[in-house]
Amino acid sequence: MKYAIVIPDGCADEPQESLGGKTPLQAAKTPAMDAIARAGVVGRANNVPLHLPAGSDVANLSLFGYDPNVYFTGRAPLEAAAQGIQLGPEDWAIRCNLVTVQDQTMKSFTAGHISSEEAKALLISAQKELGADNLEFVPGVSYRNLLLFRGAKVKAPFSKETRATPPHDLTDKSVANDLPSGPGSEILNSLMGFSRPLFANHPVNQRRLAAGKLPATNLWLWGLGKTPSLTPFFELHQKRGKMITAVDLLRGLAALIGWDRIEVPGATGYLDTNYAAKGQYAIDALDSTDVICVHVEATDEASHEGRVDAKIAALEAIDEQIVAPLHAALKQYGDYRILVSPDHPTPCRTKTHSHGFVPLAICGTGVTADAATTYDEVAAAASPLSFEEGWKMMAHFLGARD
Repeated sequence: MKYAIVIPDGCADEPQESLGGKTPLQAAKTPAMDAIARAGVVGRANNVPLHLPAGSDVANLSLFGYDPNVYFTGRAPLEAAAQGIQLGPEDWAIRCNLVTVQDQTMKSFTAGHISSEEAKALLISAQKELGADNLEFVPGVSYRNLLLFRGAKVKAPFSKETRATPPHDLTDKSVANDLPSGPGSEILNSLMGFSRPLFANHPVNQRRLAAGKLPATNLWLWGLGKTPSLTPFFELHQKRGKMITAVDLLRGLAALIGWDRIEVPGATGYLDTNYAAKGQYAIDALDSTDVICVHVEATDEASHEGRVDAKIAALEAIDEQIVAPLHAALKQYGDYRILVSPDHPTPCRTKTHSHGFVPLAICGTGVTADAATTYDEVAAAASPLSFEEGWKMMAHFLGARD
C-alpha cells in the first residue's frame, strides 16, 4: 500500500463576504480535491487542544498521530532538529524572528520577507554584541531564525510557564501588552530591547530602507522549549515516510520521527514556491517509501497577509500541480490511499492561526465513498467522520478498513 499526504497549511477559513459567503476553499477551483471527496470520505479533525497554542507545531504533531498533550514541548526545538542541532538535556531552543515593529505596532512578522543573506548578517551582529558562551544565535531561512540557550553550565531560567506570543498573532496590532512574561522572560525582553539600537543603523537596514523595503527593527523571541522525545513513526505505524517541505518546522518534525527529507529546487515556503516540482518529486519518491507527505506553506502565508485572492490561487496551484498528478500516479501502484488536510485554520480576517476543526478528505483502497461531492469546510461539518482528538486521525488513515 502506498500512502500520500498533502498539507495545504492553514487553508481552512471562514466564509468571505467578498466571495458571496463562500470560504476560499469553496471558491477555489479544486477538481482534484473534489474528486478525492467523491471517491472517498470527507471529515474533520481538531488538531489543537484549546489549552495549547494554535500553531503549526502542535497541529502537525497531531496530524502525524502524536498526542500533543504528551509530546509538545515548543516550536523552536523542532526547527533546531531541522538544522541538525543537538540539544542537551538542559538546553533550550528559542524561535528568533526578525520583525518590523513601528510605533509599538507589529507591521511585519517577517520584516518584509527579509532574505536569508540579510538575516544572516543581522544575526552575526546579534551574536557579536548580544551573544555569550551560553547564548548562540543561529541563522535559518529568511525571518525564521533561532536562539540557543545552552544550559550545561548556567541553568536556563525558563519553564513551561514562560509565555511568549508568536509575532504572527500580532499583525497590525500593538505589541505593548504581548511581550514575554514568566520565568526567564527578563532575558528574552532584554535581548529584544537591545536589538533595536543594534539594528537601527545596520547596513542591512540602510540598504532595505533605500530600496523602499521594510527594515528589520528588532528580534522577536518566542516558541521556546526543549527537544521532545518522539516515538519513531515506523514504531507507531510500521510505515516508512518521506517529507517534502520548505519550512524548518516540518523538516525538524520529519527528522525527529525518523522520516527522510526531500529538498525540492524552487520550494520557498511562500506564494512563489515551485508547486509543480513538489508534485513531481513526490511522485518520484513513491517507489522508495510507504508514505510521501507534501507540505505547502503558501496558503498559510496568504492568510497571514489577509489576501483571499492569493489563497485561492495557491489552493488552485496545489490542486492542479500536486494533488492531481500525485493521485494519478498513486493509482498505478494498485493499493493506495491519499489524504488532503491542513494542520489548522488560518482565517484571512484575523491573519493568524486559530483553534478549530479542519476539513480532511481520504480516498483509496478500503475506503467506501460517502455522500460528499466537494472538499471544503461545509462538507466536512456535515460529515459523521470527526476526530475531536485530531492525533487519532493518522491511525485511521493508515489502517482503518470499512
